[in-house]
Amino acid sequence: MKHLASAFRLKILFSFAVMLLSIPQVLTAQQQEAYVENPVAYVNPFHGTAPLTDPDFIGYTPPEGWRVWAGLTYPGATLPNAMVQLSPITQYGSGAGYEYEDKEILGFTHTNKGHWNLCHIPILPIAEKASAPFKSSFDKEDETASAGYYSVYLNDYKVKVEVTTTLRAGFHKYTFDDDAAHNILFDLGRANHHVDAWQLRQTGRKTLEGFQRTGGDKVYFSVELSEAISELEQVNPNTDKGYALLNLKASPKPVSLKIGLSFVSAENARENLQQEIGNKTFEEVHLAAEKTWDAVLSKIQVSGGSRKEKELFYSSLYRSMQWPALRSDYNGQFTDAQGTVQNKGFRYYTNPSLWDTYRNKLVVLSLLAPEVTGDIIQSLIDKGTHSGFMPTFFHGDHAAPFVTQAYGKGITNFDVKKAYELLLNNAYKEGGTRPHIAEYIEKGFISDPDVENPHVETKAKAGVSKTLEYAYDDHSLSLLAKALQDQDHASELAERAKNYKNVFDPETHFMRGKLADGSFISPFDAEYPYYEYMYREANAWQLSFFVPHDMEGLVALYPSEKAFEQKLDSLFTLPWNPKHIARNVSGFLGQYCHGNQPDHEAPFAYYFIDKPEKSQHIIDTLLADYYGVGSTGLAFSGMDDAGEMSAWYVFAASGLYPLSPADNEYLVSLPVFDRVKWNLGRNSLEITKAGTSRNLKQIQYNGKAIDGYFIDQEQLMQGGTLNLKTN
Repeated sequence: MKHLASAFRLKILFSFAVMLLSIPQVLTAQQQEAYVENPVAYVNPFHGTAPLTDPDFIGYTPPEGWRVWAGLTYPGATLPNAMVQLSPITQYGSGAGYEYEDKEILGFTHTNKGHWNLCHIPILPIAEKASAPFKSSFDKEDETASAGYYSVYLNDYKVKVEVTTTLRAGFHKYTFDDDAAHNILFDLGRANHHVDAWQLRQTGRKTLEGFQRTGGDKVYFSVELSEAISELEQVNPNTDKGYALLNLKASPKPVSLKIGLSFVSAENARENLQQEIGNKTFEEVHLAAEKTWDAVLSKIQVSGGSRKEKELFYSSLYRSMQWPALRSDYNGQFTDAQGTVQNKGFRYYTNPSLWDTYRNKLVVLSLLAPEVTGDIIQSLIDKGTHSGFMPTFFHGDHAAPFVTQAYGKGITNFDVKKAYELLLNNAYKEGGTRPHIAEYIEKGFISDPDVENPHVETKAKAGVSKTLEYAYDDHSLSLLAKALQDQDHASELAERAKNYKNVFDPETHFMRGKLADGSFISPFDAEYPYYEYMYREANAWQLSFFVPHDMEGLVALYPSEKAFEQKLDSLFTLPWNPKHIARNVSGFLGQYCHGNQPDHEAPFAYYFIDKPEKSQHIIDTLLADYYGVGSTGLAFSGMDDAGEMSAWYVFAASGLYPLSPADNEYLVSLPVFDRVKWNLGRNSLEITKAGTSRNLKQIQYNGKAIDGYFIDQEQLMQGGTLNLKTN
């Protein structure tokens, strides 16, 4: 899609007449609001923790007992891409362990993602004579969270809890109302996953160490207390019903608990703790965390906009920078995919949530943290070396666009030749990352079986989704092949990237499921959502515009641009049927679902028929009405998915969108702010807009009008001024 936009010419458009009635106004330098200098002040970690409860917004009435997936984020303390996420837990087995509407806290856990796993090593300060089940009520007015910090008062145990973190260690501070002796609960039989085993032992007057194992994760920890331990009591040790109680001597001072983590050994956990916290005070660690976040968030500065828009923007950017999570220790050691302890000179990370996050979140990461990005890719390579395939996440093969866009940005602290070798295996060999790849290569599409009366949870191949996603992955890999001067694969994969056409029905203009013989599956209901039959967590409407690498080719499949426009109009206006219920498909604008990722590119599709103002109307609606919603103003329209929902907001609100991440081009739209400054590398790109209209008329880069709607990575890094003129 490189320089795709050159085919389009900017012109004055007259759709959305209500927007054109705005009177242009150019602010003088004296009138312009200054850029935000303290972005951490706008971070609200509670965004995404609250539930969606309004059936009209959800799109259906949830069945009894359902909590619609509205964010599934956590409010606790962490650093960018850290090992430790120290957060309260109110309900085990929930997405992030914390649900805003809950009224009791069960503990404070040390790992998190928002994905029904992790939440390791629950710790809770309790009263001396407290008995099981251990939990405490709390009041919302006594709960506070900010970048790198969380605090709450536990009513039942009369203690204020404050937590902050480093990369691999957590710091708890407990201020009790009285000077009596108190207990600390290590609830090691519980986590968000089933606990297979745990161990805790006292190693000194004020120190302990142990581990907790859940599934494939074995997390070691080392603890240092400010007060001496009087007694260590273990109840049902090493079982999923067990826990341990520490009795501390009475003290008039706040009690501090410092804990280091490691996925290698207790010794490494101890070293992580000593190197990162050591003798530092709580306030010193908290301040350092705040400074770390300030440096990251300041890479994108905004001016103007409302208080809520700034809060949503910086809270979203904050959430975008938290996953993948670090898994190597201060000394460089990590446990590889085979269970072997290694030290290979790079920081080792968990897998990215590639199906969701290749679209936006990993692009934010590669722009703001290129060295971390290279280490994440090298971690994927290390895992892939054992299997022969580059790992993926959930669906698709989206390490391909991730690696391609990173390499295209000049990120080279990974073995690109090995990455390419593994990605070629993905694209050509059965039994690895791409299920049904042999059928895809043979037929140019992936079929689904003929199922009588399929329903939402019917299990099959999700053939339409796979075909579309593999076609995009082929396009991405073809760009990497070209960059590495492998012209044969570049040409072949570029041809395979057109396979999206093989599931397009020219009569209905939908991407439709096919049987093995190539005939379309019938009967066909374009509005019905499926988890894994024909479509992956979507319906036909939501997947029928997913061709981010060849939108002009998709438009050409229609009889005319007018026909494409009418189809796209219907996507955003045809009402959702409230009888169609899928738990993670919610938050609709017509048939478009902002609460899940598969159609997140669709709002930008009007650009390809030269009507950016219609896209702008949809984008503005989503930014204004689909984030910070509900009675609390804290719910999302769907699951954040490790920062992807948040990253969509960051790009759409700032006026640059990576429609096809592998191409390293950014579609230009109107930001919600008066000015946006991207501070990347040595230079800054300042985006300004003239006028209050939301109708984009002309784009000037460093004083010269550009031909089309895109700027590329080179222009972004070169910096200067991007002036957006409206009418």
